[in-house]
Amino acid sequence: MYHFIINPNASGGRGLKVWRKAEKALKRRGAEYQAFLTEKKGDAAAFAAELTSGCKEPRTLVAVGGDGTVGEVAGGLAFSGPVTLGYIPAGSGNDLARSLRLPKKPLKSLEKILDPGAYKLLDYGVVSYGSRSEHRRFMVSAGIGMDAAVCGNIAQVREKQRKKGIFLGKWNYLVLGIRQLILAKPVKGYLILDSTKRVEFNHIYFVSFHIHPYEGGGFLFAPGADPCDGRLDVRVVHQDRKLRLIPILLAALLGSRRNYPGSRLYSCREAEIHLEREMPVHYDGESGGKQKNLHVRCISSKIRMIV
Repeated sequence: MYHFIINPNASGGRGLKVWRKAEKALKRRGAEYQAFLTEKKGDAAAFAAELTSGCKEPRTLVAVGGDGTVGEVAGGLAFSGPVTLGYIPAGSGNDLARSLRLPKKPLKSLEKILDPGAYKLLDYGVVSYGSRSEHRRFMVSAGIGMDAAVCGNIAQVREKQRKKGIFLGKWNYLVLGIRQLILAKPVKGYLILDSTKRVEFNHIYFVSFHIHPYEGGGFLFAPGADPCDGRLDVRVVHQDRKLRLIPILLAALLGSRRNYPGSRLYSCREAEIHLEREMPVHYDGESGGKQKNLHVRCISSKIRMIV
């Protein structure tokens, strides 16, 4: 039995189109399956929790949507028994699929799920914040600052576009990224890595925490990130002059591994960040509001995924 959790609104409605094609293929194959379509944020996690809480039997859950959808499914997993996760990419960014080199065509991804040739035990991250110590899992990346502001703006714009029946895809990332670059203001703060190393910065624009190399639809901020090594890659972008951010961002967009001045990369198992003022937070592109302090850690080799 396969349990599909589908975000029909992913990528401006592409999620539903992908699912319809996948469902036809499942029926042709005579596969036994259940389908759960989300209607709002939180539904995917709720479905995943319902399917895995207290279940001792093996379960295969398949997320259909973007990085936020698969991250939300991972966030709801109870790990009461053996759980296998599959993924059919239907988002606009698809950074997890890019990292794992999953097929771009949905039906090929489905075939890989129905006839799996390989599995990986993947790490995931946990970001904690707020006075109530809220915890959120993430599969790909989390961040605070300018990159999270872009994610928050994209969510708002996509909802407006969905209601109007239009979708601009990756143009959203470009336009809103330029807008946030213009509006962004740096902040003073410091990192604590593995509870031992403290690093201070005067002009932080954003900090991203990576399980996988990419975020934001193909920005290579953590070239060496390995989702199976039990570690976070932490990218800190800090500059005293805003124009110096442009080559850093362009290099990441073009996939360059060059490390420009004002861009630092660290590797650790857990990290804390403390800022002088609140900045936007994201986890797998989902908004975590505005925070001053974050604690981020890596949970090693926990998610069994079809690759």
